Amino acid sequence: MNDQQLLRYSRQIMLPQVDIEGQEQLLNAHVLIIGAGGLGSPASLYLAAAGVGTLTLYDDDQVDLSNLQRQITHYTDDIGTDKVISSQQTLNKINPDTRVFAIKQRLQGEQLEKEVLKADIVLDCTDNFSTRFEINKACVKHKKPLVSGAAIRFEGQVSVFVANDDSPCYNCLYAESGEELQNCATNGVISPITGIIGSVQAMEAMKLIMGIGETLAGRLLLLDGLSMQWNEMKLRKNKNCPTCRN
Repeated sequence: MNDQQLLRYSRQIMLPQVDIEGQEQLLNAHVLIIGAGGLGSPASLYLAAAGVGTLTLYDDDQVDLSNLQRQITHYTDDIGTDKVISSQQTLNKINPDTRVFAIKQRLQGEQLEKEVLKADIVLDCTDNFSTRFEINKACVKHKKPLVSGAAIRFEGQVSVFVANDDSPCYNCLYAESGEELQNCATNGVISPITGIIGSVQAMEAMKLIMGIGETLAGRLLLLDGLSMQWNEMKLRKNKNCPTCRN
């Protein structure tokens, strides 16, 4: 690290759990963020600000006026711009040292496999039912940690799936019923919920990169924003899971 980096990240480096070694691990890390909306925006902002060296963003949508209430990497002038490009521009302003690769594309199939394989950590910031299961399958196959978040109405949830013999995967928690999950476009969402959940996703990703603390692997955090109460569910591996069973 150079002097500018030592100063930029000084408040993190002074933490004994982080120190120089942890900050260097962040600088050398590559995080794949799928979705540049309500969750991907705060997650990417904090990961870039914290000094994660490489972020790859995938989203196939453009910025719409209705996005601006919660998708905080985008601004009014960005309406009509590809979300990944708008996010890239914002992240470059936050931290020009972070390399941001922005791809306007729905990540799936062979390309999903390639990107998951290249990344150290994968963040699922989507709200699409089929995409979530496809991401989970790729992470299990390539044994990549998956940080999964969701937010709707006044509710949010977040967990970590680490793809080992003892840990459950996303498919252990939710069955592939073929029914589309509810989303913000049809049910609405209060703005800060996406910020809270996206920030937790960033925190979990950083802990995984540095190997510190206790992650949410095997646990599901549920937030009720109206009562501001967190609940925790213990997750068990489904021995008959079609995705991760041995």
